Amino acid sequence: MTEAVDTSPGGSEADRADAVERPEVVGAPLGPGSLTWKYFGDSRVTLLGPRPGVLENMLPALGQAVLEHSVFFTDPFARVKRSLPGIYGTVYAPEGSSAGPTVRDFHTGIKGEMPGGGRYHALDPETYYWAHATFVDIVLTATDRFIKKLTDAEKEQIYAESVTWYRRYGVSDRPMPATYADFVAYWDRMVDEVLIPHKTARYGVGFVTKGYPLPPGMNPLVWKVISPIVNPFAAFITTGGLPERSRRQLELPWSDRKERNYQRFCAVVRSLDPIYRKLPATVRYNKFALKGFAQAGVRP
Repeated sequence: MTEAVDTSPGGSEADRADAVERPEVVGAPLGPGSLTWKYFGDSRVTLLGPRPGVLENMLPALGQAVLEHSVFFTDPFARVKRSLPGIYGTVYAPEGSSAGPTVRDFHTGIKGEMPGGGRYHALDPETYYWAHATFVDIVLTATDRFIKKLTDAEKEQIYAESVTWYRRYGVSDRPMPATYADFVAYWDRMVDEVLIPHKTARYGVGFVTKGYPLPPGMNPLVWKVISPIVNPFAAFITTGGLPERSRRQLELPWSDRKERNYQRFCAVVRSLDPIYRKLPATVRYNKFALKGFAQAGVRP
């Protein structure tokens, strides 16, 4: 395990003081038998849309970091292509060979000043943990909506596995909630009290009303034919996938009728699970998960 780093003021002293005040945060093993491996790389998770990226960018420090250090505004797809392999490589890896430290070190130089004063750093534990929390959330939320309704015990297990996942990055776990119940309280507080409609997040969901730009490498004529189908569906799953408060903050169009349709859509996808599980693994899982299962010598 790599040594945890903390770039916040007085970080190491804060960690020691916090360790005295709170109980030990206990993780659970990650591996072929874990629920995180079972669900995180499932192709149906993509039906939650860009929820993690949007919610990440609604944290003021993260939104500002992306605004000033990322090519997101000129190439919206580049950040996803760069980030996801490392995140999946942190989860679907044998203990001791995680990509976590590489992901962490990529953020070392991402820092600057906030518009209203103060500074931000991508490795500030509170900032880094929020980015991680948005991915824990998609395992919980996407599974519950599109795969199966999770039991309380399963939710607690996924959260315990996420503790191990986060520690693989080697960043201070000072902000990490101790239990699943604490994580739910943390999540609700962040969504209700901390997140803002940052310029970066607004740009990230602009396609809901304007349509997606031409994807890199796609023939413009092909995109012209399929975009009238792709864009409304992308807008539907993106807007429906967000928390209600975040949807309002970003002024995304929604209605009670659309909400009912979204809930029906989720229920239909869940009902198809028995059929889905009979499909080839190459359809059911993304390439990062398949690599992890192959390295572990098991079939998903």
